[in-house]
Amino acid sequence: VQLQAFGGGLVQAGGSLTLSCVASGRISGIWDAGWYRQAPGQQRELVASITNGGVTRYADSAKDRFTISRVTAMNTKNLSLQMNSLKIEDTGVYSCFVEVYSGLESKTYWGQGTLVTVSS
Repeated sequence: VQLQAFGGGLVQAGGSLTLSCVASGRISGIWDAGWYRQAPGQQRELVASITNGGVTRYADSAKDRFTISRVTAMNTKNLSLQMNSLKIEDTGVYSCFVEVYSGLESKTYWGQGTLVTVSS
């Protein structure tokens, strides 16, 4: 399984960005997914997640501004994070992950980070 994330960039405060993560390879059964953010000098934060059943969760900092979604098509899984009303504090490296469940076990796959820089 390989994950490829893209969509980061430089945006002014108040603007929007959409991050995408494409997962290819064999992912069958139940899988959850989400995005982490690593801001400079701060701990990694789970920004948003979505379960196999479509239940979404957001960090307080992302609520009402970010929307996570997932689409399954043929042999790829697509994960998106729509970010609106961006703030300077949203700056960081965003990494996507997919957690695949098989029975009582699970395995997590990571995409490379994509940098989001929000300027004033």
